[in-house]
Order: sequence, then structure tokens, then C-alpha cells
Amino acid sequence: MQRRRFIRGLGTGSLAALGAGAVGVGHAKAKTEHKWRMVTTWPKNFPGLGTGAERLAELIETLSAGRIRVRVFGANELVPPFEVLDTVARGTAQIGHGAAYYWKGKSEAAQFFSAVPFGLTAQEMNGWLYHGGGLELWTELYDRFGLIPAPAGNTGVQMGGWFNKEIRSLEDLKGLKMRIPGLGGEVLQRAGGTPVNLPGNELFIALQNNTIDATEWVGPYNDLAFGLYKAAKYYYYPGWHEPGTTLEAIINKEAFAELSEDLQAIVLNACKVVNQDMLAEYTVRNPVALKTLLREHQVELRRFPDDVIERLRALSEEVVAEIGARDAFSQRVYASFREFFEQAREWGRIAELTYMQARDRA
Repeated sequence: MQRRRFIRGLGTGSLAALGAGAVGVGHAKAKTEHKWRMVTTWPKNFPGLGTGAERLAELIETLSAGRIRVRVFGANELVPPFEVLDTVARGTAQIGHGAAYYWKGKSEAAQFFSAVPFGLTAQEMNGWLYHGGGLELWTELYDRFGLIPAPAGNTGVQMGGWFNKEIRSLEDLKGLKMRIPGLGGEVLQRAGGTPVNLPGNELFIALQNNTIDATEWVGPYNDLAFGLYKAAKYYYYPGWHEPGTTLEAIINKEAFAELSEDLQAIVLNACKVVNQDMLAEYTVRNPVALKTLLREHQVELRRFPDDVIERLRALSEEVVAEIGARDAFSQRVYASFREFFEQAREWGRIAELTYMQARDRA
């Protein structure tokens, strides 16, 4: 039902624009139907992440007038969550939905296309990917695996995570076992902690059983849905490690080549729609969920101490620069990212930051 409301909400104008005449083509007497499988790293229909994958599947079907049918499999329904990329590369599934930092074992440069600690916000990530050369580099990387990437969601700035103890100083990070993926995990390790990479559906039990001392997930909307407030007392901000996490559609290159040009355009533009829609949903849901956590569940909201933030920022710069220097391709990605970052930061200080400060004084 939620997926149907989403499609209706696009309106006829949006459908016409995205379909680029494909709906009319779909009504032709002779049509080829493509049956696709989508595998995801998220639990089936999990709010925001899982439902975003479902929305993408239904939008592709609707815009193609049924010429592409997409069946969605949540994490562990067809394959484990961290096998999504390999499954799509093999052609067992034609499309996947996940996050690029999960594949750092394939290429550490992949992490730049998801989230960089103290890096780009969601708006800035979209700017780099769509118009700053980021997507071209991402496409070049995934071509090695016979895949095509597309931005297909964003959570916005995340929260710092759930902790079983207060973080009062840098000493409290030492020995801390925390579920934190990607570059953020590398930074935590240098700060003396122990990063653990776990899929979302294992977080609650791991935190409750003290297998880990802390976990980050996404933000209030998703954290409330997982009931993480029942397993940890302290909720920290800001999400220094993931300031604007881009989620991805991973498309099998051979399956994509079998589509007509109009269907290829539908798939890629459907990803664009879902990319923007998911960010809008998180913008609405997070503040409501945070109120619930604070008022109904008495969660203790904490801000990381300034000295902790400063140390994590310094370590982040080291980690990102080192990974950006590991090989020739990583150097190109880092150079592109860094150039755009400096431009975006300068403009953000003049426009976004000063506006927010002025608004908060009102």
C-alpha cells in the first residue's frame, strides 16, 4: 500500500517526464518482458532503507508499463546482506540495493561513494556524483565487476550511535567495541577502539548481549524501528562518520544491455527519483522519531565532547588521505572528491551555515 501511494504521489507529470514516452511504447502489441531479481542488504520492508528498495522496484515496473518486473529479496531471503554485490555480479540477481562502503574488500576507493567522515552532506554528495565527476569514477570502478552503479537513496546526516557508557573523553574510546562500517571504522580503530562490521538485523542482539559496547545504525527513524533504545542508554550526536550516506543501486551490466534505450533510461531515472525521495522521507521522519525516543522512552541524548570530535576529525583526515593514496585509481577518486569538497565547504560556509545560524537566532 505504501508503495502504491508513492507511485500515485509522483503525479502524471512526473511519470510522463521520467517515462519519456515509454508508457506508450509499453502498450504496443509486441513487448518484451524482463524479469529481474533485486537483492538488498536491508531487512525486508525495513523503514526507509528496505521500503526505498521496494519503491525503486515498483517505480521501475510502473514506468516501464510492466516490461520490467522486479521481485525484491530482503537480507538473508536469497543471499546474506554482504553478498549482494557478488550476487549481482554473477547475474543471480539483476539489481541490488546497498551501500558502497560494504565492498571495501573489493576496492577501498568504493567507500568514497557512500560516506566519508567529516565529508560531504547529502546535498553535496549529489552535487559531486551527478555534476562533479563522482559518478563517472564510480562507474569506472564498478565496470571491473561487470556492474553499473546509481545513487538510489540517502539518509542525510546520521546520529553518532548508541553507547552503553558515557563518552566523556578520548580515553573512553579506547577498547570500545563498536559496530561502525567503512572509513568511520578505520578512524575508530586509530582512536583505540575496535570496529565491528555487522548487518543491521544483528545489531540489537549484539548490543543487548554486550558482544559490542556501542553501535551506530542510521538515525532516529531507523533506530526506533530496531528498538535500539532497549539495549543502550546513551544516544550520541553528531554522526561525524556518515554526514550524508549515499545508498546505491547495483545493476548487472549484461542485464542492463539487454534493455531497450527507453527502459535503460527508466531504470536510471527511477534511481534518481528514489534517491531524492528517501532523503525527503528521512527529513520528515527523523525529528518525529527523535521526540518519541526522548519523551516516551527517556533516551539520554548526548553530544560528543569537543576534544573527542577534534581528535576524530584529525584522524579522519589521515585515514582518508592514506586510502586516497593507495593506488592510481584511489588517487584520482580522492583528488576529485577533495577538490569538490573544498568548493562545497567554502560555499556552504557562506550560504547554508550562515543562514542556519541566522535562523537559530530568531
